[in-house]
Amino acid sequence: MNGVRVRVSARLRLTLGYAGFLVVAGLAVLAGVYVVLRYVPDYPLTAANPSDLGQPIAARAQILEAVVRVSGGVLLVLAVIGLVGGWYLAGWVLRPLNRINEAVLAAATGRLGHRVALSGRNDEFRQLADAFDHMLDRLQDAFEAQERFAANASHELRTPLAVNATLLDVARRDPEGQDHPRLLERLDLTNARAIALTEALLRLADANAVTAVSAPADLAEIAREVAAETAEEARQAGVRLDHALSPAPVVGDTALLTQLTENLVRNALRHNLQGPGGTAHVTTDRDPRTGGVVLRVENTGPVYTPEAAARLHEPFLRGAGRVGTGQGHGLGLALVARVAQVHGGTLDLRPRGADQGGGLTVTVTLPARDTRQSS
Repeated sequence: MNGVRVRVSARLRLTLGYAGFLVVAGLAVLAGVYVVLRYVPDYPLTAANPSDLGQPIAARAQILEAVVRVSGGVLLVLAVIGLVGGWYLAGWVLRPLNRINEAVLAAATGRLGHRVALSGRNDEFRQLADAFDHMLDRLQDAFEAQERFAANASHELRTPLAVNATLLDVARRDPEGQDHPRLLERLDLTNARAIALTEALLRLADANAVTAVSAPADLAEIAREVAAETAEEARQAGVRLDHALSPAPVVGDTALLTQLTENLVRNALRHNLQGPGGTAHVTTDRDPRTGGVVLRVENTGPVYTPEAAARLHEPFLRGAGRVGTGQGHGLGLALVARVAQVHGGTLDLRPRGADQGGGLTVTVTLPARDTRQSS
């Protein structure tokens, strides 16, 4: 029928190509032999050895006829060798493409965790497989970030929306018995919390979905700016905020690193001792063991067990457990952990003892920037 094209595999095309080239090469060789034999003298030849005088000696016409007759058989053998050998050779060459095709089909069905993981020599197929695996990594990160955002948003926004619905339902049933200023204030607070929670979720989704921008930055300068911005909040909370900032050059996304530092400092202020007397200390330095850059934030506050401190970077968990009516949304340390991971770094949470005033020591370690190359 018109418009219907027969599917011919690449392996078959390569096989036919190998066989065709082999037959053409054999035909060229036989044609050369035929041309050379035409220079044989066209008269009866005499044997050089007198004892061979009785043996029949072919003339040029007979030799050329024999060459043409044998050539057909030789070309047939070459065609068979080309087809069989070409089929296996093409299969061996195209084997990596089969691996890549399996990964593509797996990704098309939603299994983004499947990888080609091609080994062997670093040829074009290996480079294609590595590029495809890298693309799958990015796609998997993006889809997982989207799924986490949808799950977190649907789960966490249910509470403030349900509170608003309850308040409105009660007001609708008894409109005369309501304290309208108080009702409006509670609705406003609940709505503000939902907006702030959505913004926090979006920031976390952004950090989950992007790869850090490679630009020179200095954690010391970022921490100094954050400390200046939060000085008034520290004063109102009765927390003494001080810092010791040594140069800490890194390569990364300045906006994300600022968000990381701000979250740590604000957590140190908000989850501190109740009343005056609390402290928060911010330092930046180099790790002498690894050569990496270290941002450390220490604060007084509640006394944590090592197990409880290790779980604080989970989304929607705070020092007092599940997020409640206090400040924050339990996303601060989750965002810090993800930003550190995006920059190739680590987050470490260690509780301070009761004799030190409780609280946490939060350490972020990032790869240092080589200032010799950037200068």
